[in-house]
Amino acid sequence: MTDNSPAHSHTSSQSPARELSRPLVPVLWLVLMASPVAAANNATVLILDDIGTALDTTAATASWLATVFALALAVATPLQAALMRHRGRPTVLFTSAALVAAGTLIVLVSPWLPLAVAGRATQAAGGAGLNVLAIALAGSARRIGAISAGMGLFGAVSPLIGTQLTDVLSWRVALSMLAITLIAVPAVSRRAAPGAAGTDRFDAWGALLVAVLSGSVVMVASNPLPALAATAISIIWLIIHTRRRPDGYVPVATLRSARFQTATCLTLALSAGYFTLLFVIPQLLITRAHWTKEAAATGQLVAMVLASLTTLGFTSIAARLSRTNVRIVLVAAGTVAVLAAVLASVPVLLLAGIFLALFAATSANATQVIAATASVPEQDKPTAIGLFTLLYLLGGAIGPALASALVL
Repeated sequence: MTDNSPAHSHTSSQSPARELSRPLVPVLWLVLMASPVAAANNATVLILDDIGTALDTTAATASWLATVFALALAVATPLQAALMRHRGRPTVLFTSAALVAAGTLIVLVSPWLPLAVAGRATQAAGGAGLNVLAIALAGSARRIGAISAGMGLFGAVSPLIGTQLTDVLSWRVALSMLAITLIAVPAVSRRAAPGAAGTDRFDAWGALLVAVLSGSVVMVASNPLPALAATAISIIWLIIHTRRRPDGYVPVATLRSARFQTATCLTLALSAGYFTLLFVIPQLLITRAHWTKEAAATGQLVAMVLASLTTLGFTSIAARLSRTNVRIVLVAAGTVAVLAAVLASVPVLLLAGIFLALFAATSANATQVIAATASVPEQDKPTAIGLFTLLYLLGGAIGPALASALVL
Protein backbone atom coordinates (compact mmCIF):
# COMPACT_ATOMS: atom_id res chain seq x y z
CA MET A 1 0.00 0.00 0.00
CA THR A 2 2.77 2.42 0.97
CA ASP A 3 4.72 1.53 -2.17
CA ASN A 4 1.80 2.43 -4.42
CA SER A 5 0.84 5.72 -2.78
CA PRO A 6 3.85 7.79 -3.84
CA ALA A 7 3.59 6.52 -7.38
CA HIS A 8 -0.08 7.32 -7.49
CA SER A 9 0.55 10.77 -6.02
CA HIS A 10 3.33 11.46 -8.53
CA THR A 11 1.12 10.39 -11.46
CA SER A 12 -1.78 12.55 -10.30
CA SER A 13 0.40 15.60 -9.83
CA GLN A 14 2.01 15.22 -13.23
CA SER A 15 -1.13 14.58 -15.29
CA PRO A 16 -2.25 18.25 -15.43
CA ALA A 17 1.19 19.23 -16.67
CA ARG A 18 1.08 16.54 -19.33
CA GLU A 19 -2.38 17.70 -20.37
CA LEU A 20 -1.26 21.34 -20.61
CA SER A 21 1.84 20.40 -22.59
CA ARG A 22 -0.13 18.36 -25.08
CA PRO A 23 -0.50 20.36 -28.35
CA LEU A 24 -3.93 21.63 -29.33
CA VAL A 25 -5.99 19.50 -31.67
CA PRO A 26 -5.52 21.02 -35.18
CA VAL A 27 -8.46 23.31 -35.82
CA LEU A 28 -9.31 21.68 -39.16
CA TRP A 29 -10.13 18.44 -37.36
CA LEU A 30 -12.37 20.37 -34.96
CA VAL A 31 -14.09 22.09 -37.88
CA LEU A 32 -14.67 18.72 -39.56
CA MET A 33 -16.03 17.27 -36.32
CA ALA A 34 -18.45 20.14 -35.58
CA SER A 35 -19.49 21.55 -38.96
CA PRO A 36 -21.44 18.60 -40.40
CA VAL A 37 -24.07 19.29 -37.73
CA ALA A 38 -24.97 22.44 -39.66
CA ALA A 39 -25.09 20.46 -42.91
CA ALA A 40 -27.41 17.89 -41.34
CA ASN A 41 -29.68 20.63 -40.01
CA ASN A 42 -29.91 22.56 -43.29
CA ALA A 43 -30.10 19.60 -45.67
CA THR A 44 -33.90 19.56 -45.45
CA VAL A 45 -34.37 23.19 -46.54
CA LEU A 46 -35.27 22.47 -50.20
CA ILE A 47 -36.36 18.82 -50.08
CA LEU A 48 -39.34 18.87 -47.71
CA ASP A 49 -41.72 18.52 -50.67
CA ASP A 50 -39.79 15.47 -51.90
CA ILE A 51 -39.77 13.90 -48.44
CA GLY A 52 -43.48 14.58 -48.01
CA THR A 53 -44.24 12.97 -51.37
CA ALA A 54 -42.07 9.94 -50.62
CA LEU A 55 -43.71 9.41 -47.23
CA ASP A 56 -47.22 10.30 -48.41
CA THR A 57 -47.56 13.42 -46.27
CA THR A 58 -47.24 17.21 -46.58
CA ALA A 59 -44.13 19.38 -46.56
CA ALA A 60 -45.32 20.96 -43.32
CA THR A 61 -45.51 17.54 -41.65
CA ALA A 62 -42.16 16.52 -43.11
CA SER A 63 -40.67 19.67 -41.55
CA TRP A 64 -40.71 17.78 -38.23
CA LEU A 65 -37.54 16.11 -39.51
CA ALA A 66 -35.90 19.55 -39.28
CA THR A 67 -37.68 20.78 -36.15
CA VAL A 68 -37.01 17.66 -34.06
CA PHE A 69 -33.39 17.49 -35.21
CA ALA A 70 -32.81 21.08 -34.14
CA LEU A 71 -34.70 20.64 -30.87
CA ALA A 72 -32.81 17.44 -29.98
CA LEU A 73 -29.55 19.17 -30.87
CA ALA A 74 -30.41 22.04 -28.54
CA VAL A 75 -31.60 19.91 -25.62
CA ALA A 76 -28.71 17.42 -25.90
CA THR A 77 -26.03 20.13 -25.90
CA PRO A 78 -26.07 20.93 -22.15
CA LEU A 79 -26.62 17.24 -21.43
CA GLN A 80 -23.46 16.41 -23.34
CA ALA A 81 -21.64 19.22 -21.52
CA ALA A 82 -22.74 17.64 -18.23
CA LEU A 83 -21.60 14.21 -19.44
CA MET A 84 -18.20 15.66 -20.31
CA ARG A 85 -17.97 17.26 -16.87
CA HIS A 86 -18.87 13.99 -15.12
CA ARG A 87 -17.24 11.36 -17.35
CA GLY A 88 -14.56 13.17 -19.36
CA ARG A 89 -13.96 13.88 -23.02
CA PRO A 90 -13.35 10.33 -24.35
CA THR A 91 -16.77 9.22 -23.12
CA VAL A 92 -18.44 12.10 -24.95
CA LEU A 93 -16.43 11.48 -28.10
CA PHE A 94 -17.19 7.78 -28.49
CA THR A 95 -20.76 7.91 -27.17
CA SER A 96 -21.58 10.73 -29.59
CA ALA A 97 -19.97 8.92 -32.51
CA ALA A 98 -22.07 5.84 -31.74
CA LEU A 99 -25.26 7.92 -31.62
CA VAL A 100 -24.47 9.53 -34.97
CA ALA A 101 -23.84 6.13 -36.56
CA ALA A 102 -27.00 4.58 -35.09
CA GLY A 103 -29.21 7.53 -36.00
CA THR A 104 -27.91 7.59 -39.56
CA LEU A 105 -28.64 3.90 -39.96
CA ILE A 106 -32.22 4.43 -38.75
CA VAL A 107 -32.75 7.28 -41.22
CA LEU A 108 -31.40 5.18 -44.08
CA VAL A 109 -33.73 2.23 -43.50
CA SER A 110 -36.84 3.74 -41.87
CA PRO A 111 -40.07 3.23 -43.88
CA TRP A 112 -42.12 5.60 -41.64
CA LEU A 113 -41.84 9.28 -40.82
CA PRO A 114 -42.02 8.82 -37.00
CA LEU A 115 -39.14 6.36 -37.06
CA ALA A 116 -37.15 8.65 -39.36
CA VAL A 117 -37.78 11.51 -36.92
CA ALA A 118 -36.47 9.29 -34.10
CA GLY A 119 -33.37 8.60 -36.18
CA ARG A 120 -32.86 12.31 -36.72
CA ALA A 121 -33.17 12.92 -32.97
CA THR A 122 -30.55 10.24 -32.32
CA GLN A 123 -28.24 11.81 -34.90
CA ALA A 124 -28.71 15.20 -33.27
CA ALA A 125 -27.87 13.91 -29.79
CA GLY A 126 -24.57 12.61 -31.12
CA GLY A 127 -23.89 15.75 -33.15
CA ALA A 128 -24.46 17.85 -30.02
CA GLY A 129 -21.73 15.99 -28.16
CA LEU A 130 -19.22 16.36 -30.97
CA ASN A 131 -20.06 20.06 -31.26
CA VAL A 132 -19.63 20.64 -27.51
CA LEU A 133 -16.35 18.75 -27.54
CA ALA A 134 -15.03 20.78 -30.48
CA ILE A 135 -15.78 24.06 -28.68
CA ALA A 136 -14.18 22.75 -25.47
CA LEU A 137 -11.02 21.76 -27.38
CA ALA A 138 -10.85 25.02 -29.38
CA GLY A 139 -9.10 27.02 -26.67
CA SER A 140 -9.42 30.52 -28.16
CA ALA A 141 -11.94 32.92 -29.68
CA ARG A 142 -10.16 32.80 -33.03
CA ARG A 143 -10.44 29.00 -33.21
CA ILE A 144 -14.09 29.16 -32.11
CA GLY A 145 -14.60 31.67 -34.92
CA ALA A 146 -13.08 29.20 -37.38
CA ILE A 147 -15.50 26.51 -36.17
CA SER A 148 -18.45 28.91 -36.50
CA ALA A 149 -17.36 29.90 -40.00
CA GLY A 150 -16.96 26.24 -40.92
CA MET A 151 -20.47 25.54 -39.69
CA GLY A 152 -21.70 28.43 -41.82
CA LEU A 153 -19.94 27.04 -44.89
CA PHE A 154 -21.26 23.50 -44.35
CA GLY A 155 -24.70 24.93 -43.71
CA ALA A 156 -24.45 27.00 -46.88
CA VAL A 157 -23.66 24.18 -49.25
CA SER A 158 -25.92 21.57 -47.66
CA PRO A 159 -29.28 22.72 -49.14
CA LEU A 160 -27.90 22.43 -52.69
CA ILE A 161 -26.07 19.20 -51.91
CA GLY A 162 -29.24 17.87 -50.30
CA THR A 163 -31.21 18.66 -53.44
CA GLN A 164 -28.65 16.96 -55.67
CA LEU A 165 -28.40 13.87 -53.47
CA THR A 166 -32.19 13.61 -53.39
CA ASP A 167 -32.42 13.83 -57.17
CA VAL A 168 -29.59 11.37 -57.85
CA LEU A 169 -29.88 8.96 -54.90
CA SER A 170 -32.45 9.52 -52.15
CA TRP A 171 -33.57 12.03 -49.53
CA ARG A 172 -32.35 9.49 -46.99
CA VAL A 173 -28.78 9.96 -48.20
CA ALA A 174 -29.25 13.73 -48.00
CA LEU A 175 -30.25 13.39 -44.35
CA SER A 176 -27.20 11.24 -43.63
CA MET A 177 -24.59 13.96 -44.19
CA LEU A 178 -23.86 14.13 -40.47
CA ALA A 179 -21.94 10.86 -40.81
CA ILE A 180 -19.09 12.91 -42.35
CA THR A 181 -18.20 13.96 -38.80
CA LEU A 182 -17.10 10.39 -38.01
CA ILE A 183 -14.02 10.90 -40.19
CA ALA A 184 -12.59 13.26 -37.56
CA VAL A 185 -13.21 11.01 -34.54
CA PRO A 186 -10.01 8.86 -34.75
CA ALA A 187 -7.78 11.91 -35.23
CA VAL A 188 -9.38 13.79 -32.34
CA SER A 189 -9.23 10.75 -30.04
CA ARG A 190 -5.46 10.49 -30.60
CA ARG A 191 -4.74 14.18 -30.02
CA ALA A 192 -7.25 15.37 -27.40
CA ALA A 193 -6.33 15.49 -23.73
CA PRO A 194 -8.84 13.43 -21.72
CA GLY A 195 -9.76 16.26 -19.34
CA ALA A 196 -10.86 15.91 -15.75
CA ALA A 197 -14.06 14.17 -14.67
CA GLY A 198 -16.10 15.75 -11.88
CA THR A 199 -17.57 14.05 -8.84
CA ASP A 200 -20.67 16.20 -8.21
CA ARG A 201 -24.09 14.55 -8.46
CA PHE A 202 -25.93 15.00 -11.76
CA ASP A 203 -29.05 17.18 -11.51
CA ALA A 204 -31.56 15.02 -13.39
CA TRP A 205 -34.61 17.10 -12.45
CA GLY A 206 -32.95 20.28 -13.69
CA ALA A 207 -32.06 18.61 -16.97
CA LEU A 208 -35.63 17.34 -17.42
CA LEU A 209 -37.14 20.78 -16.74
CA VAL A 210 -34.78 22.44 -19.23
CA ALA A 211 -35.71 19.84 -21.86
CA VAL A 212 -39.44 20.37 -21.30
CA LEU A 213 -39.03 24.16 -21.38
CA SER A 214 -37.05 23.99 -24.63
CA GLY A 215 -39.64 21.79 -26.31
CA SER A 216 -42.48 24.02 -25.13
CA VAL A 217 -40.85 27.14 -26.58
CA VAL A 218 -40.40 25.43 -29.94
CA MET A 219 -44.07 24.36 -30.01
CA VAL A 220 -45.40 27.91 -29.48
CA ALA A 221 -45.50 28.58 -33.24
CA SER A 222 -47.63 25.53 -34.05
CA ASN A 223 -49.65 25.02 -30.82
CA PRO A 224 -49.70 28.38 -29.01
CA LEU A 225 -52.04 27.78 -26.05
CA PRO A 226 -50.78 24.39 -24.78
CA ALA A 227 -47.18 25.37 -25.52
CA LEU A 228 -47.46 28.64 -23.60
CA ALA A 229 -49.05 26.81 -20.68
CA ALA A 230 -46.27 24.21 -20.66
CA THR A 231 -43.67 26.98 -20.94
CA ALA A 232 -45.11 28.85 -17.95
CA ILE A 233 -45.32 25.71 -15.82
CA SER A 234 -41.76 24.69 -16.75
CA ILE A 235 -40.41 28.13 -15.83
CA ILE A 236 -42.19 28.10 -12.46
CA TRP A 237 -40.90 24.63 -11.59
CA LEU A 238 -37.40 25.51 -12.82
CA ILE A 239 -37.35 28.60 -10.57
CA ILE A 240 -38.45 26.49 -7.59
CA HIS A 241 -35.90 23.81 -8.41
CA THR A 242 -32.97 26.23 -8.81
CA ARG A 243 -33.75 27.72 -5.40
CA ARG A 244 -33.54 24.24 -3.90
CA ARG A 245 -30.39 23.41 -5.85
CA PRO A 246 -28.65 26.68 -6.82
CA ASP A 247 -25.51 24.90 -8.09
CA GLY A 248 -27.30 22.26 -10.16
CA TYR A 249 -27.96 21.86 -13.89
CA VAL A 250 -28.87 25.57 -14.17
CA PRO A 251 -26.60 27.46 -11.73
CA VAL A 252 -28.28 30.51 -10.19
CA ALA A 253 -25.05 32.51 -10.34
CA THR A 254 -25.02 32.08 -14.11
CA LEU A 255 -28.66 33.05 -14.57
CA ARG A 256 -28.25 36.19 -12.47
CA SER A 257 -25.30 37.41 -14.52
CA ALA A 258 -26.44 40.45 -16.54
CA ARG A 259 -23.72 39.78 -19.11
CA PHE A 260 -24.90 36.21 -19.54
CA GLN A 261 -28.53 37.32 -19.94
CA THR A 262 -27.72 40.01 -22.51
CA ALA A 263 -25.38 37.83 -24.58
CA THR A 264 -27.68 34.81 -24.64
CA CYS A 265 -30.86 36.76 -25.42
CA LEU A 266 -29.15 38.56 -28.30
CA THR A 267 -27.75 35.30 -29.67
CA LEU A 268 -31.09 33.49 -29.37
CA ALA A 269 -32.90 36.26 -31.28
CA LEU A 270 -30.32 36.35 -34.07
CA SER A 271 -30.23 32.56 -34.29
CA ALA A 272 -34.03 32.28 -34.52
CA GLY A 273 -34.05 34.96 -37.22
CA TYR A 274 -31.41 33.18 -39.28
CA PHE A 275 -32.93 29.70 -39.05
CA THR A 276 -36.35 31.11 -39.97
CA LEU A 277 -35.02 32.97 -43.00
CA LEU A 278 -33.00 29.92 -44.01
CA PHE A 279 -36.30 28.21 -44.89
CA VAL A 280 -38.26 31.34 -45.84
CA ILE A 281 -35.87 33.05 -48.29
CA PRO A 282 -35.81 30.19 -50.86
CA GLN A 283 -39.61 30.13 -50.87
CA LEU A 284 -39.70 33.92 -51.33
CA LEU A 285 -37.24 33.69 -54.23
CA ILE A 286 -39.55 31.13 -55.86
CA THR A 287 -42.83 32.98 -55.23
CA ARG A 288 -41.78 36.65 -55.46
CA ALA A 289 -38.93 36.48 -57.96
CA HIS A 290 -40.16 33.37 -59.85
CA TRP A 291 -36.86 31.56 -59.49
CA THR A 292 -36.62 27.79 -59.82
CA LYS A 293 -35.79 25.67 -56.78
CA GLU A 294 -32.29 25.02 -58.14
CA ALA A 295 -31.67 28.73 -58.79
CA ALA A 296 -32.86 29.61 -55.28
CA ALA A 297 -30.55 26.98 -53.78
CA THR A 298 -27.57 28.22 -55.81
CA GLY A 299 -28.22 31.86 -54.98
CA GLN A 300 -28.60 31.12 -51.28
CA LEU A 301 -25.44 29.01 -51.40
CA VAL A 302 -23.37 31.90 -52.76
CA ALA A 303 -24.80 34.35 -50.21
CA MET A 304 -24.16 31.99 -47.30
CA VAL A 305 -20.60 31.14 -48.37
CA LEU A 306 -19.82 34.87 -48.53
CA ALA A 307 -21.45 35.35 -45.13
CA SER A 308 -19.34 32.56 -43.60
CA LEU A 309 -16.14 34.09 -44.95
CA THR A 310 -17.25 37.47 -43.61
CA THR A 311 -17.85 35.87 -40.21
CA LEU A 312 -14.32 34.46 -40.24
CA GLY A 313 -12.91 37.92 -40.93
CA PHE A 314 -15.14 39.68 -38.40
CA THR A 315 -14.42 37.26 -35.54
CA SER A 316 -10.70 37.64 -36.13
CA ILE A 317 -10.90 41.40 -35.42
CA ALA A 318 -13.82 41.44 -32.96
CA ALA A 319 -11.47 41.29 -29.95
CA ARG A 320 -10.12 44.73 -30.96
CA LEU A 321 -13.61 46.27 -30.96
CA SER A 322 -15.66 47.24 -27.92
CA ARG A 323 -18.43 44.90 -26.81
CA THR A 324 -20.98 47.62 -27.59
CA ASN A 325 -19.72 48.13 -31.15
CA VAL A 326 -19.75 44.39 -31.80
CA ARG A 327 -23.37 44.18 -30.67
CA ILE A 328 -24.36 47.21 -32.74
CA VAL A 329 -23.01 45.47 -35.85
CA LEU A 330 -24.83 42.24 -35.00
CA VAL A 331 -28.18 43.89 -34.22
CA ALA A 332 -28.03 46.05 -37.33
CA ALA A 333 -27.29 43.05 -39.55
CA GLY A 334 -30.06 40.95 -38.02
CA THR A 335 -32.62 43.77 -38.28
CA VAL A 336 -31.88 44.54 -41.91
CA ALA A 337 -32.08 40.81 -42.72
CA VAL A 338 -35.62 40.57 -41.36
CA LEU A 339 -36.69 43.79 -43.12
CA ALA A 340 -35.37 42.44 -46.42
CA ALA A 341 -37.45 39.28 -46.05
CA VAL A 342 -40.58 41.21 -45.13
CA LEU A 343 -40.38 44.01 -47.69
CA ALA A 344 -38.14 43.00 -50.60
CA SER A 345 -39.07 41.23 -53.79
CA VAL A 346 -35.84 41.92 -55.71
CA PRO A 347 -33.65 38.78 -55.63
CA VAL A 348 -30.45 40.57 -54.64
CA LEU A 349 -32.15 42.08 -51.58
CA LEU A 350 -33.61 38.74 -50.54
CA LEU A 351 -30.18 37.15 -50.86
CA ALA A 352 -28.71 40.03 -48.88
CA GLY A 353 -31.21 39.10 -46.17
CA ILE A 354 -29.88 35.56 -45.77
CA PHE A 355 -26.29 36.87 -46.01
CA LEU A 356 -26.86 39.27 -43.12
CA ALA A 357 -28.88 36.76 -41.09
CA LEU A 358 -26.16 34.10 -41.26
CA PHE A 359 -23.40 36.61 -40.58
CA ALA A 360 -25.23 37.96 -37.52
CA ALA A 361 -26.05 34.52 -36.06
CA THR A 362 -22.66 32.85 -36.54
CA SER A 363 -20.74 35.96 -35.44
CA ALA A 364 -22.90 36.14 -32.31
CA ASN A 365 -22.23 32.47 -31.60
CA ALA A 366 -18.48 33.07 -31.79
CA THR A 367 -18.25 36.43 -29.97
CA GLN A 368 -21.03 36.41 -27.38
CA VAL A 369 -20.02 33.14 -25.73
CA ILE A 370 -16.98 34.95 -24.35
CA ALA A 371 -19.11 37.84 -23.10
CA ALA A 372 -21.67 35.42 -21.63
CA THR A 373 -19.09 33.59 -19.52
CA ALA A 374 -16.87 36.54 -18.58
CA SER A 375 -18.47 37.15 -15.17
CA VAL A 376 -19.49 33.55 -14.43
CA PRO A 377 -17.61 31.71 -11.63
CA GLU A 378 -14.86 29.51 -12.99
CA GLN A 379 -16.49 26.26 -11.85
CA ASP A 380 -19.69 27.20 -13.71
CA LYS A 381 -18.07 28.11 -17.04
CA PRO A 382 -18.58 24.69 -18.72
CA THR A 383 -22.24 24.75 -17.72
CA ALA A 384 -22.60 28.36 -18.91
CA ILE A 385 -21.12 27.45 -22.29
CA GLY A 386 -23.54 24.53 -22.56
CA LEU A 387 -26.54 26.73 -21.72
CA PHE A 388 -25.38 29.45 -24.12
CA THR A 389 -25.07 26.90 -26.92
CA LEU A 390 -28.49 25.51 -25.97
CA LEU A 391 -30.09 28.91 -26.56
CA TYR A 392 -28.25 29.41 -29.86
CA LEU A 393 -29.38 26.00 -31.08
CA LEU A 394 -32.87 26.57 -29.72
CA GLY A 395 -33.12 29.23 -32.41
CA GLY A 396 -32.45 26.43 -34.87
CA ALA A 397 -35.49 24.59 -33.55
CA ILE A 398 -37.73 27.67 -33.45
CA GLY A 399 -36.79 28.66 -37.02
CA PRO A 400 -38.24 25.67 -38.91
CA ALA A 401 -41.39 25.82 -36.78
CA LEU A 402 -41.88 29.52 -37.59
CA ALA A 403 -41.09 28.93 -41.25
CA SER A 404 -43.62 26.12 -41.36
CA ALA A 405 -46.27 28.43 -39.90
CA LEU A 406 -45.37 31.26 -42.28
CA VAL A 407 -44.68 29.79 -45.71
CA LEU A 408 -44.73 25.97 -45.81
